[in-house]
Amino acid sequence: MRAIVIHAARDLRIEDRPEETPGPGQMRLRLATGGVCGSDLHYYYHGGFGAVRLKEPMILGHEVSAFVEELGAGVTGFHPGQLVAVSPSRPCGACRYCLEGLQNQCLNMRFYGSAMPFPHVQGAFRESLVADASQCVDAAGLTPGEAAMAEPLAVALHATSRAGGMLGKRVLVTGCGPIGVLSILAARRAGAAEIVATDLSDFTLSLARTVGADRVINTGKNPEALAAFGAEKGHFDVLYECTGVAAALAGGIAALRPRGVILQLGLGGDMALPMMAITAKELELRGSFRFHSEFAIGVGLMQKRLIDVTPLITHSVALDQAEAAFALASDRTIAMKAQIVFSTR
Repeated sequence: MRAIVIHAARDLRIEDRPEETPGPGQMRLRLATGGVCGSDLHYYYHGGFGAVRLKEPMILGHEVSAFVEELGAGVTGFHPGQLVAVSPSRPCGACRYCLEGLQNQCLNMRFYGSAMPFPHVQGAFRESLVADASQCVDAAGLTPGEAAMAEPLAVALHATSRAGGMLGKRVLVTGCGPIGVLSILAARRAGAAEIVATDLSDFTLSLARTVGADRVINTGKNPEALAAFGAEKGHFDVLYECTGVAAALAGGIAALRPRGVILQLGLGGDMALPMMAITAKELELRGSFRFHSEFAIGVGLMQKRLIDVTPLITHSVALDQAEAAFALASDRTIAMKAQIVFSTR
């Protein structure tokens, strides 16, 4: 089978890898579609992110959908040819955090396409993939491209659950990449009354407005535009910070009202925090990392057409042109989510 393998920064190769045989409780899948994520781009352009560095070749990819090909012993509820969304998250189920219901904080997490541990956890961008049946969610009624969006949608849904009650809240979203735009969809579905989104790209802001933002602001062209929201100690109840950039976080904090909630999703590295403002306004800073139960919830929301992710899927390319998908995914003037098509059936 062919797989997309990163060897070092800007050294991406399509290589042959051996197929695997499913064991008990597992299934062999034929990959349908894979979305290029920001972490994939970090590996492609920089060979890692933060302290995480590639130490060996690694198959990339974790936003995938697939067709069931073969059932392992004991697997029920699936059948060959069925389209499934595949969660890349494989918590151990036995550590202290898994037993507390915090599976996203698993001490022995195996997350597709991650160089955090060594040996690295190989990713899902391969024509044939063996996965635990528990990772797979029936995606009937969805396109393979929609099903592959379940992972980033789950990230936004988890952040929304971390915010607490959203009904009637005024929301600011800083950064309108895929996670930011999906956060707009999630916040609106949860009952947000007002959503303002900021970014440096008119293209991504246009998509933010398409999916439901009430107002969009290009802070590159209008760097002082958020200042008006700082009057009387602030306007917004909730901040989804999706850039990982200190300046965006500081601007968002200035626009938050007292006792507002900051949801930090962006992973740009360590940032300096305006602690005086956080303290004086009694703000709550809440990290949001990955997901667990939200993966299946997101698939269900898409199947019921309560959340529509199709405006985000801007490009689809064939496996042979995989490197072009990485270039597209990094160009925020024309692309939101670039996906690689492995198989159409």
